[in-house]
Amino acid sequence: MRLRILAPVSVVMDEEVYKVSGEASNGSFTLLPRHIDFVTTLVPGILLYEKSDGQEIPVAISGATLVKCGHEVRVSARNAVAGSDLSQLRKTIEQELEAESEHDASLKSTSAQLEIELARRFMELGRHG
Repeated sequence: MRLRILAPVSVVMDEEVYKVSGEASNGSFTLLPRHIDFVTTLVPGILLYEKSDGQEIPVAISGATLVKCGHEVRVSARNAVAGSDLSQLRKTIEQELEAESEHDASLKSTSAQLEIELARRFMELGRHG
């Protein structure tokens, strides 16, 4: 199978693989070359692929969509990091999730401030208009 992992600004990896394992919102799965076509949403975590020589390689992903169609498996992820050190990849995922959480909190705060300002302006407009 051909596995391509794509992030918004880069191709994380593009290789021939024997097996792909991951975790979707409804549980774990493994894809082999003759597996039926398959589409799923991956939860943040580790996607594992195995080369034909038996070497297993983990890839940290922060949420993604996986599509298997024929001989190709494509993963489109917000963030993905390939590596060989599983503990380092887990730390990377934790850091990414924490940063995402902080970013979400900042967006909510900014949105709330904009809503308050908009309401204030409408009230001023009602008094003058």
